[in-house]
Amino acid sequence: MSRHFDALIIGAGQSGPFLAVKLANAGRQVALVERKGLGGTCVNNGCIPTKTLIASARVARDVRQAGDYGVKLQGGFTVDMAAVKARKDGVVNASIDGLESWVAATDNLTLIRSEARFTGPRTLDAGGETLTADQVFIDTGGRPVIPDWAAASGVACLTNLEMMDLDVLPGHLLIVGGSYIGLEFAQMYRRFGAPVTVVEYGDRLIGREDPEVSDAVRAMVEAEGVKVLTGARDFALEKTAAGARLTLTSHGAPVTLEGSHVLLAVGRKPNVESLDLAAGGVALDARGYIQVDDQLRTTADGVWAMGDVNGHGAFTHTSYNDFEIVAANLLNHDERRLSQRIPCYALFTDPPLARIGKSEAEVRATGRPALVATLPMTRVGRARERGETTGFMKVLADAETKLILGASLFCIEGDEAIHSLLDVMAAGLPYTVIQRTMHIHPTVSELIPTLLEGMQPLV
Repeated sequence: MSRHFDALIIGAGQSGPFLAVKLANAGRQVALVERKGLGGTCVNNGCIPTKTLIASARVARDVRQAGDYGVKLQGGFTVDMAAVKARKDGVVNASIDGLESWVAATDNLTLIRSEARFTGPRTLDAGGETLTADQVFIDTGGRPVIPDWAAASGVACLTNLEMMDLDVLPGHLLIVGGSYIGLEFAQMYRRFGAPVTVVEYGDRLIGREDPEVSDAVRAMVEAEGVKVLTGARDFALEKTAAGARLTLTSHGAPVTLEGSHVLLAVGRKPNVESLDLAAGGVALDARGYIQVDDQLRTTADGVWAMGDVNGHGAFTHTSYNDFEIVAANLLNHDERRLSQRIPCYALFTDPPLARIGKSEAEVRATGRPALVATLPMTRVGRARERGETTGFMKVLADAETKLILGASLFCIEGDEAIHSLLDVMAAGLPYTVIQRTMHIHPTVSELIPTLLEGMQPLV
């Protein structure tokens, strides 16, 4: 059996369904092929479920610290992990149901539940059926990396996928990887009440950030009781009656850790192996991601790649922006490009770390004269009122044009406040626009003009 479509979309992450509906509403016959659940990582085992769990962990933290705010609790409290998971499942299932209903109600759109692979140019096999299309869009996402030493150990290690099924409190959670995923789970499960140890290969946590950011994040999680080991090497893992034993060296010193659960958070890789991309004329880049140009076209005529699989971002917002770029070019004659995108992301610990543009190290590498300003959160009224003065705000700008080059906001509500800086960057306006704008009191954002008044040469 063979069917032809105007557009064929492989994968239903945060690009695929939106593009499918957009094209279908424009009158094109569209097929959306998905082998698992709609929504991809974000909906099923990424943003939505983890942030739902983080919200529960935040409540546990607030209850535990209620006395600091004059609220007295009698008899203590417990965390019901089965109920925490059930709440998370409810939020996730509602999101999935919404996607399912949306896709099913869209005219000109056919959902095909199958794995797909190329058998020729713009030709795919999906469960034994041949599908052809004028245009093909790949949105197959990525998955966690499993190190060889863990895979060979016989220990049932967890990734962010299996963590979604956990409904018990670990006796001791060992987390390998001290970046965004690992740190969010570390703080979350420590707040639930589990002992947590994080081991990181690099010499500091979240090594892509500036050292003062890494140091501040480490101090924050350690203050909550998370143990951190950096400079980790020589990993070996074995199964024990209580769970697992992890041996390693930390800055050359031998370390042995006993844990009930092991979470691997050491990176992700693209889902490309089953696609038989060579048959479709689609090339990979040196890192193993699908090679795309500035408008997300692959090396094969009439084939595009969106989302994590193209290596130009590993976030829901970058994936959705990929959809916007492709749709604008195809339907609106609007030549949007990847190179127009300002890097932005957040680490959703509490407080969050929000980042836009370049880090200080990246600004220094340009050699251009720059300005920098830093403001500790102890000076922010909203932070003092809430008793959450951890962190700081930092902005970098070009010394000549006054254009914002980057910012790091590690602070309460930083993930929201940073958008005022991001929007000014996108508009190509100098930082003085924000500096001279009246803001509402008492907020976190109101201190951004004060922060910018402190701009000094970066030396």
